[in-house]
Amino acid sequence: MLLGALVAVALASASLYAARDFLILHVPGLLARWREPIGPYHPVTWQPGPATPASVERPPNVVVIIADDLGWNDLTFNGGGVANGAVPTPNIDSLARDGVEFTNGYAGNATCAPSRAAIMTGRFPTRFGFEFTPAPKAFMKLVARFNAGSKRPPVYFDEREKDVPDLQKEGLPASEVTLAELLHGAGYRTLGLGKWHLGEAPAMRPEARGFDEYLGFLPGGSMYLDPDDPNAVNSKQDFDPIDRFLWANLAFSVRKDGGPRFEPDVYMTDYLAREASRAIEANRNRPFFLYLAFNAPHTPLQATRADYDALPGIENHELRVYAAMIRALDRGVGQVLDTLRANGLEKDTLVMFVSDNGGADYIGLPDINRPFRGWKMTFFEGGVHTPFFAKWPARLPRGARFDGPVGHVDVFATAAAAAGAPLPADRVMDGVDLVKLALGEPDARAHDALYWRSGHYRSILAGGWKLQVSERPKETWLFDMNGDPTEKTNVAESHPEKVAELRALLAQKDSEMVAPLWPALIEGPISIDHSLADPARFDGDFVYWAN
Repeated sequence: MLLGALVAVALASASLYAARDFLILHVPGLLARWREPIGPYHPVTWQPGPATPASVERPPNVVVIIADDLGWNDLTFNGGGVANGAVPTPNIDSLARDGVEFTNGYAGNATCAPSRAAIMTGRFPTRFGFEFTPAPKAFMKLVARFNAGSKRPPVYFDEREKDVPDLQKEGLPASEVTLAELLHGAGYRTLGLGKWHLGEAPAMRPEARGFDEYLGFLPGGSMYLDPDDPNAVNSKQDFDPIDRFLWANLAFSVRKDGGPRFEPDVYMTDYLAREASRAIEANRNRPFFLYLAFNAPHTPLQATRADYDALPGIENHELRVYAAMIRALDRGVGQVLDTLRANGLEKDTLVMFVSDNGGADYIGLPDINRPFRGWKMTFFEGGVHTPFFAKWPARLPRGARFDGPVGHVDVFATAAAAAGAPLPADRVMDGVDLVKLALGEPDARAHDALYWRSGHYRSILAGGWKLQVSERPKETWLFDMNGDPTEKTNVAESHPEKVAELRALLAQKDSEMVAPLWPALIEGPISIDHSLADPARFDGDFVYWAN
């Protein structure tokens, strides 16, 4: 619930005071870093590659585009779309239309940072302890206290505080090989933009983890514009106290290659798309890996006036702002695709598109994950079933579908195979090559199971069945995903043999994982069928999400 907004942003706190009707948090030293000055806009330079193409055949470019908290129903490709299809998403849809739709694509986790760790490493994040999203412990304590009197209060574990490192050190361990490191070693120019959220300490930053150039922000959240910008249209969720914290404390800023922060000159989504296009143009004559991690449509909800005004048929202000954000996201993806096409790179570029997890309950919009139940911070389909598209005209068929389960871990293996880069041989790699699967090649390896864990809450998907087990509440959910893909009917009691089988498989997977790098400090209640704005949010199924 409130934990969702916490997951969005890596900030820190030790004491609380009131200002401007918002929650402001302080930590000596860390606050200074967080309040680091933000300079005015200045153009950035993308280091140019060769002036002319190489005379020898080169490997394909690789582009990975990630949306943030995109709901399954936010795209129009499958007949859905925000506000009953009022916002067409033709550019994102084109990736499926002109490439392959992986109809059962799954996130590496139900929150952003572990999912990004899965993408970046090709491994279940629990294999190397990245089980929880980096977040400040004092802030989590505040969340617990703020909601202590609710019908389902959060649980805070004071005794674990001593085992939680400084926020900056909560990130991807140095022992992991990132996709950027792998492709850099294979001769690629590695370019990153947008949200990082895999560690803020110098040794964990993108420029230390294989990226030749990176333009974006290190924490898990950012403003899209200055809230007072006349071109900004804002939507603040009064039912979510943490939303007030975001508005008071998030910055509108980026940094290039570890340099000082500065303001973009346009709306963040448009800025990242424009700069991604410039990076492509600068590197058009050499193989490149482009990692484009939009923060849209994650809170805070902000749109441009032009996008908002383009949707007069949506009466609800919050929904209209959210819809305008989706409109900008689709435009940004289109700009990147257009740039590839204009530079003659479309045919020999592998483009993969995913969301880091499903839509969040804390924005209060009930239909974003339709027809699935659940939200971000749950292992129900609404939390982990994500749009998952791949386009590579030189290799992949147009308009194809693959219905088997695939996951974030497959992005690494697919990109590595396309680049001709061998996978690390000294560790278990969980990903498979999606190109081979889509082409039905005889040596293609499919998944025997997909696995998720966040503290006491675990899930496994295998053989068309999905098991979820939780200690708080003490609950077992079993769903026949072939006959009930939207998880309407829990058949755990009528299929005890299947529960036992999947519990054994779950235990086997658990035994392969390691302890979390840091413990969960809080468990917050998330309703499965009601958003945070719904007065009935305490009714029906729920989970306690650990972080």
